[in-house]
Amino acid sequence: MNNTIPRWRGFNLLEAFSIKSTGNFKEEDFLWMAQWDFNFVRIPMCHLLWSDWGNSFIIREDFFEKIDRVIFWGEKYGIHICISLHRAPGYSVNKEVEEKTNLWKDETAQEAFIHHWSFIARRYKGISSTHLSFNLINEPPFPDPQIMSVEDHNSLIKRTITEIRKIDPERLIMIDGLGYGNIPVDDLTIENTVQSCRGYIPFSVTHYKAEWVDSKDFPAPEWPNGWHFGEYWNREKLLEHYLTWIKLRQKGIEVFCGEMGAYNKTPHDVVLKWLEDLLEIFKTLNIGFALWNFRGPFGILDSERKDVEYEEWYGHKLDRKMLELLRKY
Repeated sequence: MNNTIPRWRGFNLLEAFSIKSTGNFKEEDFLWMAQWDFNFVRIPMCHLLWSDWGNSFIIREDFFEKIDRVIFWGEKYGIHICISLHRAPGYSVNKEVEEKTNLWKDETAQEAFIHHWSFIARRYKGISSTHLSFNLINEPPFPDPQIMSVEDHNSLIKRTITEIRKIDPERLIMIDGLGYGNIPVDDLTIENTVQSCRGYIPFSVTHYKAEWVDSKDFPAPEWPNGWHFGEYWNREKLLEHYLTWIKLRQKGIEVFCGEMGAYNKTPHDVVLKWLEDLLEIFKTLNIGFALWNFRGPFGILDSERKDVEYEEWYGHKLDRKMLELLRKY
């Protein structure tokens, strides 16, 4: 087994990420990414934008006309599109609403999950995996007997891939690591799949003062020697972490980083020093990446940092230093 993919480089676009999202993506984003030599967009999606809180089997197909446009723009501008379920029936790492069921244990939630992916597979059957991939579920949790065992996770992923492949045998599928994307799934080696890691270590650098995490006790961000849950990380420790990921290649599984970045409360100079080390490691190990996000508090546009000298860019504020760092690697 030998799964080969390009070293994609790009961004997450969040227009379908939340229950409050509109799904109104912008063609100019794809144009600018192509102009800046990026070739990948991940689309984190919330199933409640096209489904129903009371009946997860409902699919309002008209919503996917917006995703059709995204895929069209991807092909137009030479950008690979990865559709990702960020909120699925029974699970999301995003706690803006609590799911009523447990995707990993509840058979009805699992059937709904497979129902959604089967619909997506049918809709986009025939589009080459050069242009389109599926990321089944964003950031499964750490294994826990009460919530999700490794066996629970692997069983659902295998079932879902089996159903997708009945419809679309050649579809490239990305599988996020366990522990919110930080632990490779060593015993899940399936043809034409990629495993997706994260670039959020150390957490005190990437999520300093982030309102949605318990960050009140985080020390001030530093790099090197960034605090990460009682440990202090530097470039060497980061490299060791990602070396565990590329061991998957011995089993024919490629690796990609589906999310990375640092929130806008971390001092910009610290972010850039950390980001350069991370990107240099990714380039050395031939791991592609997608920054969270393109436009917003982790991104290169309209990040609302207080310590950046922004460049005006067609009505937006561009973090030119971060952009050029990403382009360098």
